[in-house]
Amino acid sequence: MPDPVAAYHELLTSGGNLAADSQAALDRGQETRGLNLGTRPACTVLRPRFLTPPQYRYLHDRVKVLLPAFQTIYDRALIDPALRHQFCLHDWEEELLAVDPGYREASPTSRFDTIFTPDGQLLFTEFNTEAPAGAGYSDSLLRLFYGLPVFQEFERQFQVWPILNRPGVLHAITDAFRQWSGNTSEPPRVAILDWREVQTFSEFVLLYDYFKGMGIPARIVDPRDVEYLDGKLMAGDFHITLIYKRVLLSELIERGGIDHAVVRAVCDRAVCMVNAFRCKLLYKKASFAVLSDERNTPLFSSEQHEAIRQHIPWTRILEDRRTTLENANIELIPYVLANKDQLVLKPNDEYGDMKNVSGCLVDQATWEAAVNAALTEPHVVQQQINLPSEPYPSFENGQLHISDRLQGTSPFVAFGSYMHGCLTRLSGNALVNLAASSRSIVPTFVVEPR
Repeated sequence: MPDPVAAYHELLTSGGNLAADSQAALDRGQETRGLNLGTRPACTVLRPRFLTPPQYRYLHDRVKVLLPAFQTIYDRALIDPALRHQFCLHDWEEELLAVDPGYREASPTSRFDTIFTPDGQLLFTEFNTEAPAGAGYSDSLLRLFYGLPVFQEFERQFQVWPILNRPGVLHAITDAFRQWSGNTSEPPRVAILDWREVQTFSEFVLLYDYFKGMGIPARIVDPRDVEYLDGKLMAGDFHITLIYKRVLLSELIERGGIDHAVVRAVCDRAVCMVNAFRCKLLYKKASFAVLSDERNTPLFSSEQHEAIRQHIPWTRILEDRRTTLENANIELIPYVLANKDQLVLKPNDEYGDMKNVSGCLVDQATWEAAVNAALTEPHVVQQQINLPSEPYPSFENGQLHISDRLQGTSPFVAFGSYMHGCLTRLSGNALVNLAASSRSIVPTFVVEPR
């Protein structure tokens, strides 16, 4: 198969104004659509992500194989306090775990973070079951890239299929609403809920437009602007029946307390919230420790155990204990202190990578201080993964530059059961989350020669 990346770059470097004209179209389109992260454009490169049909199918199939293992620990943790203890929940999370969301799935809409390693492995590093972002940005960039001059030329040589994300999000949250409401035919009245000052606010506008275009009443709502009155959750004169929750529960409780209007309305079944309180179980980084810990092997079928072995990096809650690593017994803390270059520390309840500590990027004294600090608040320690990179073109100051960018692959999951969409994020450093300073979102296409 001809290399689509090489073909795309050859078009940009073949002379003429194709690169400059494509950059101008990208700049105009992002400004017109409000595609920005804070004050910067969401996309800073001129090439989308390309997956071949076999790559896309492999990613889809591996997600489907691994999801039942997560479902197993979710179902068991709800009824088994001993297993639930391994997730290191806060007291308020334990309290709200008892609230039935009114629908089957732990998280109707979610998103994995995965890595295709340089040696061909597919490893799952995090599972965002709380407030997965990026669907609106990615889909809007898909439409924009179709209009770039270089992409139009590329389509003469290659057939492309867009990987859409918003339909999966919409289908999942409206299906949850139907379950919650008793299969009503009445459309939900959606509040896209988060703080108005967050960097991803522009994505809420994209989602608002999409929901309205699908005939669903919607508002972008700040949690500080809601009231729970006479059994109804209200934002001004807008009666909310479905919360598309983008605010993190930890922030909501920290700022508004357990008696916040949203919490009380959900507990009273006055409003459906997606994702609901129980999403916190699998959102915890500890869920990867629960999967890979030898203490829990009997919970899994042989197929699930094999999927965990293939795709989940070795992960443990950081604590003073003995455990196993590659069939050898180790003292966990001494091992972590002595092997910093192979490990990364992650807070149990943080979004993205901003507070992670990669041992290979710090000196020994800094690592030891980080380990000691991590023992005071739940953290996991996880096998360090070699991040993959691909060359991506950018056009700056009148010049075309092609340079390697670290690349993260984040498949969306709908209904808790299968992949429905894929987000690709790039970075010039080891951080590939939306908050990192050098990040870029690119649309993802399946591609093959014509």
